[in-house]
Amino acid sequence: MASRRSEALASSLVTGINHAMARLVDIWDSIGIMEDQRIERMQTVKKYIEDLLTDMITEEESLRHRIKTSIITTQKQLETLCLELSIEPYKLEEDLTVLQIEKNLRCRLEALQKEKSERLRELSDLRQQDEELCVTLCATPYYIPTGSMPSHTQLQELREHIKQLSEEKESRVKVFSGLREDIRTLMDEMGHEPETSLERESVCPDTDIFLLTHENIKALKLLLSQLEMKKESLISSRDKLKDRATSLWNRLSCPDEEAEEFKQEPLNTLCDDIRRWQGVVDRLELLQKTKLEEVIDKVRQELVVFWDKCMFGPEQREPFNVHFCDANYTEELLSLHDCELLKVKEFYEKAHPLLENIEKWERNWALFQDFERKAADPNRFSNRGGALLKESKDRAKVQKLLPKLEEDLKCRVEAWENDQGSTFLMKGQRVMDYISKQWEEHRSQKDKEKNDRMNKKGDSTQFKTPNKRPHGAANSSVTPSKIRKTPNQPSLRTTTMSSSTSSASSTFLCVPGKPPLSARPRIKTFEASSAPRTPLQECNSDKNLIPFSYSDFTSELSRKANHDAVLNSTVKDVL
Repeated sequence: MASRRSEALASSLVTGINHAMARLVDIWDSIGIMEDQRIERMQTVKKYIEDLLTDMITEEESLRHRIKTSIITTQKQLETLCLELSIEPYKLEEDLTVLQIEKNLRCRLEALQKEKSERLRELSDLRQQDEELCVTLCATPYYIPTGSMPSHTQLQELREHIKQLSEEKESRVKVFSGLREDIRTLMDEMGHEPETSLERESVCPDTDIFLLTHENIKALKLLLSQLEMKKESLISSRDKLKDRATSLWNRLSCPDEEAEEFKQEPLNTLCDDIRRWQGVVDRLELLQKTKLEEVIDKVRQELVVFWDKCMFGPEQREPFNVHFCDANYTEELLSLHDCELLKVKEFYEKAHPLLENIEKWERNWALFQDFERKAADPNRFSNRGGALLKESKDRAKVQKLLPKLEEDLKCRVEAWENDQGSTFLMKGQRVMDYISKQWEEHRSQKDKEKNDRMNKKGDSTQFKTPNKRPHGAANSSVTPSKIRKTPNQPSLRTTTMSSSTSSASSTFLCVPGKPPLSARPRIKTFEASSAPRTPLQECNSDKNLIPFSYSDFTSELSRKANHDAVLNSTVKDVL
């Protein structure tokens, strides 16, 4: 369609020239210009038109050359930019005219140049941020060669690097702020004035005085830990002074209404509080010098209390006895007592958990021994209300608990001795040796009691036969006799006889054909009473019977029954 219009336009141009020449001929005819002049004039017109067309052709040829040159130049620039920007080379489409090629190349070149300038501008801004952060954090900047064009990957990595540095800066700023605030607070609490340049800088209100480096953070953390240790030391010193003042106050028996110093609240700073308590201690120590004997006696009483708490034996107390019995009351003697008391108190604080376990074992050991004593008492069978059952349960509980306590004590003592590097003594003996000795003494006592019972049993095998009183005597006693009851015979009752000079009594009936009492097996006698007595009461009231404990009964019950075994816990007849 475009070619047709151009052809039509060219045809109209020829037609227009022909019309123009025709009009010129008409004009020349009307003027009367001769042929020679007409030819000359037509040559002039021809030359003019030819020159004009030649100039136009030259210009168009020049334009075509410039376009081709521009295409070549643009392509070279595009190739260079693609390399610099690390992008793929630009590829032209097929079947394009020179003008279209030139236009596409030029537009692409302008786009890449714009992208290049944007990258350089962004690189400049990012580098500036990176350098500032790196200077603040003393970090290494992200490396991009100078004069090179950054790629998209490099720019993205640089952004990530700046983001990480920014987050690190915020984190360090938070840490720095917290450390400096803690340091400032500690100094205020202690009343400590900055001495070193680091201390002065740490409390300076200028936030940019510190570079946010790891070294500076470590330095501030070290300073904070030193100040915390100093605070703990000051608190310990103040507490020691306060305890010293309290101890002196109690030793000197000062009236409570004068203890205004002890009722005051702590001062603003630890240093001021320490100075206040130091003044109180100094004043009380001056007062103590005038009451040395009374004070030393009180220290000795307190020392004995702590010796007992620590379970010190005579051997452990012996080294200090020379001072403990010294009657020459001097400040040096008081100082020695104070040092010994402090040493014992420190030992007590250090060994307090272990001493508590020993005291627990001793309480249960005392319970165990108490249960053993009760078990040997036959009168306990006369109790009512389930006390015997409760005693049995408590006894079993203590017997089960003692081995556990001893095993735990053994482990704790070994750990303590390994940690302290010294032997732990209880009343002058090693703990397990002391416990073993207690068990050995207990077994010896049990064996002794058993032998005593066996000896008593041997002595009581010969029984005295009650004297037979004549039948019908005035003062006859009634002795109950065990007579087998028959179905047709009621229970045998004792008969009573009375007289004007004797009280009522009962006696055994004499059955013909029976051997005399002296030839019969021993039968226990019972005193007459208004109320019947149980066999257990009779057994417990018989003083000649062998003591029989509950443990003996259970051991007898567990053995195989034989003719000697006694299997009844409530009555024991000796035939």
